[in-house]
Amino acid sequence: MTAAPDDRRPTDALGHIAGLPGVADAVERARAAVDDLRGHRVLRRSSERVSSESALRGARASAALAGSDLPLDALRRSVGEADGDGGGGDGVVRGALRVAAEIGLLQATWSRAPLQVVARLHTLAAADLVPDAELGRPAPAAARRLSGLGDLLTAPTTAPAVVVAAVVHAELATMGAFAVGAGVVGRAAGRLTMVGRGLDPTAVSVPEVGHVELGREAYEAALAGYRGGSPADIARWVVHCADAVVLGAREGVAVCESVQRGT
Repeated sequence: MTAAPDDRRPTDALGHIAGLPGVADAVERARAAVDDLRGHRVLRRSSERVSSESALRGARASAALAGSDLPLDALRRSVGEADGDGGGGDGVVRGALRVAAEIGLLQATWSRAPLQVVARLHTLAAADLVPDAELGRPAPAAARRLSGLGDLLTAPTTAPAVVVAAVVHAELATMGAFAVGAGVVGRAAGRLTMVGRGLDPTAVSVPEVGHVELGREAYEAALAGYRGGSPADIARWVVHCADAVVLGAREGVAVCESVQRGT
């Protein structure tokens, strides 16, 4: 006798999103763009230098998406000052820089304890913006959803890294866990996901710059659509993120070529 189906079996929610119309093609474009970047000959000898520049450009772009748009040259000068206080008096920029500086240290923990990393990311991002007692402490109203995200990230999935990164990014940016710094946290978690799941293991692409190039208004509109929760809007958000990854990979190529020229 054939056993009845077990309705209690967990479903692959991320895999379902990967199968939404338009997502697979966008993901393939993103993967191909990052693969092209990873094949750049400069990375054979200067991967760490490119990764460091990617982190700086990503931090600047992430702060810009949060409303603090400091030109890259000005940011580079401020980071090079004796006090190391990048971003001057702008707490958002300083937070984004702190997050970027610690991404590499958080990679190993991200795969096994993502919510621990989320708390740390918020502590770094919002240190100059909220009272110490609020750092790394999500709002109680978001606790269940945040716990669900942690479960989702540690469960098996067939979804490619771009899809997982897009969902992580949007969930953290929109669930209301943090009143301040949520966007910087979400974008950093998306970058960690791309690194940890093998799409960009050396962190040389700059997806945050891709989002800036697509436009802040388009970014916020795509996030608002995701928040609405319809399958079509979730798919549009993932495609938007995949397009940002393509542009971010091109930014990574530009960094490689700059390194190659010695500039």
